[in-house]
Amino acid sequence: MPRACVIVLDAVGAGELPDAADYGDEGSNTLGNVAEAVGGLDLPNLEQLGLGNIENLAGCPPQPHAPAVAGRLFERSKGKDTTTGHWELMGIVTPEPMPTYPHGFPFEVIEEFAHRTGRGVLGNKAASGTEIIEELGEEHERTGKWIVYTSADSVFQIAAHEETIPLDELYAACASAREVLTGKNAVGRVIARPFVGEPGNYTRTPNRHDWSLRPRQPNYLTLVREAGKEVYGVGKIHDIFAGVDIDHSETTKSNIDGITKTEALLREVDEGLIFVNLVETDMLWGHRNDPVNFHRCLQDFDRRIPDLLDALRPQDLFILTSDHGCDPTTPSTDHSREHALLLAYVEGRNAAGAIHEGEFADVGATVNAWLGGKAPSRGIPGAPIVEQ
Repeated sequence: MPRACVIVLDAVGAGELPDAADYGDEGSNTLGNVAEAVGGLDLPNLEQLGLGNIENLAGCPPQPHAPAVAGRLFERSKGKDTTTGHWELMGIVTPEPMPTYPHGFPFEVIEEFAHRTGRGVLGNKAASGTEIIEELGEEHERTGKWIVYTSADSVFQIAAHEETIPLDELYAACASAREVLTGKNAVGRVIARPFVGEPGNYTRTPNRHDWSLRPRQPNYLTLVREAGKEVYGVGKIHDIFAGVDIDHSETTKSNIDGITKTEALLREVDEGLIFVNLVETDMLWGHRNDPVNFHRCLQDFDRRIPDLLDALRPQDLFILTSDHGCDPTTPSTDHSREHALLLAYVEGRNAAGAIHEGEFADVGATVNAWLGGKAPSRGIPGAPIVEQ
């Protein structure tokens, strides 16, 4: 029975898009610049698959006979965030950028949020998540007010100490914020950012949760399900798609946990799509401008590639890609407007070093065709990377 697995290496961009300068991202190349910063990549299993065929990467030479199709994918949507990128991978183009708030949210949004939740608000500005909890955490613990902040992305983030405000109340507040943030203020995601610790030593916990806008239908996930196949989301996938067209969801505490759950699904599930987000390259290292640990995070994934490939069955489709960049070598701590990487492998086949230059939606188009979905309607872009 046909199976497909798509793993999104969050924020592992493969070089600036032609319009990167419009986003302040000229010169960004997450994968290439990390390779230079660490003196060359040490990713032997990804190298063998064909990672060095994507672009010129220090320490990762091209493999002329690599088994995976390699390339870079162009983004049509106007954005550089997780929601926009993942949606377009599945054929949903966002032609207008989602709203951002570099100077904080409007008074009417904050007032309505405070009224609905019965608590005041601290912050209301664009800030680093780790820095703002250090700045306002003590006052938050003393007053019980929410810490609300945003970033360069279209996000409304709510931080709360788990011993000051219970997780259930934080999650309920996020659901209320999602109801408030509609129309012209329809941000891509509302994000719960719980933390623990003491002043000067606060740490965020793995209990993050996202509330996304509902994606447009039909998209490639819709078509896969209409073909009678189920979609298994691992990591943030359920949140990114607001649960739409996701049949089963596995939450994860770390990349290692996500890889382990992906391998288990590959060994257990007989058909359908396993759709995975591995977030640590973005959340822990990209935003913190730490290329050394960014590389170490990729090494953790690389070490598990043999396990994932061993779990594949003949004619399984296995795609590695990304959703945007977050170049840890630039002064910015925000996402960067970059190509997505592409490695597409079919178990039992050798692509002989083939190169594919296409667009984000080619990932969804390939999965849909592989799993027997009907041809997409007009307005859903993408073309298959490999054929059955």
